Amino acid sequence: MVERMEHHQIAIYLAAMAAGGLLGWALPAAGPGLAHAINPVLGALLYVTFLQVPAAELLRSLRDGRFLSATLAVNFLLVPAVVAAMVGFLPADQAVRIGVLLVLLTPCVDYVIVFCGLAGGSSQRLLAATPLLLIAQMLLLPVFLYLFLGAELADIVEPGPFVEAFLVLIVGPLTLAWATQAWAARAPAGRALSGAAGTAMVPLMAATLLVVVASQVPRLDGNLADVAAVIPFYAAFLVIMAFAGWAVARVFRLDVPAARAVVFSGATRNSLVVLPLALALPDRLALAAGVVVTQTLVEVIGMLAYVRAVPRLLPDRTATAS
Repeated sequence: MVERMEHHQIAIYLAAMAAGGLLGWALPAAGPGLAHAINPVLGALLYVTFLQVPAAELLRSLRDGRFLSATLAVNFLLVPAVVAAMVGFLPADQAVRIGVLLVLLTPCVDYVIVFCGLAGGSSQRLLAATPLLLIAQMLLLPVFLYLFLGAELADIVEPGPFVEAFLVLIVGPLTLAWATQAWAARAPAGRALSGAAGTAMVPLMAATLLVVVASQVPRLDGNLADVAAVIPFYAAFLVIMAFAGWAVARVFRLDVPAARAVVFSGATRNSLVVLPLALALPDRLALAAGVVVTQTLVEVIGMLAYVRAVPRLLPDRTATAS
């Protein structure tokens, strides 16, 4: 059942977002109530997500120098450069811009591994690198936001709610997940809990998408055109990062599975992990959450294309010859 859900997860996520959109449009009065459900379901999802990020693999990932260097370069050098080139063309609305910055500057650490594996990429190397990617993005995100927004950042971000969201919905689930991993390494009960939680990944993601979309649709309040305006930018980002990842992989002379993993890592973003930060923004910037969720919609559809296109961009000539 778990394998079938993972295999069909794109369809499941799209159906969840469509259902959420219909619910939010048909019952806008339910929006505030659904908004209260976001934190509990998102916290559960992030716990399960972080449970898949193996803290024990952190040291092993450091020994794979070339792959790790390529992954860090594509995510924290090339991606900011691409975003910097795009940001001047974004809609002038401050909420739209900060939403785009939040989501595009943070690499994915969860379902990217599944899609990478479907495309013949080295999901194990990518899995080993995820703890470092997660730590690096949490440390670098404030730096990037300051570089892009400058003095505006102090006016945009109210430290209290932002820090609270970070601690409660990111640090808390991450600490609990890594404590569970440590327990699972020592006790059968811990392994049973970890295994059971792992089976909930796709249903929790679908539930989160449904609740988030349904709660955010009423808040668009005539700003649908502003949110829709970022869709071409997200699509362009996916196209650009396919070739950027390919170029980085060639520079570092990676084998084909590792190269495909780098491409997927550079293209997929951490939308649901940064969503609590978007939701913690002041009310005048409420549109930022919708902008973040929109990236998920574009990316999920984009992964259908990536799973087919990346093996053509980076063909395994050894397998073909044999």
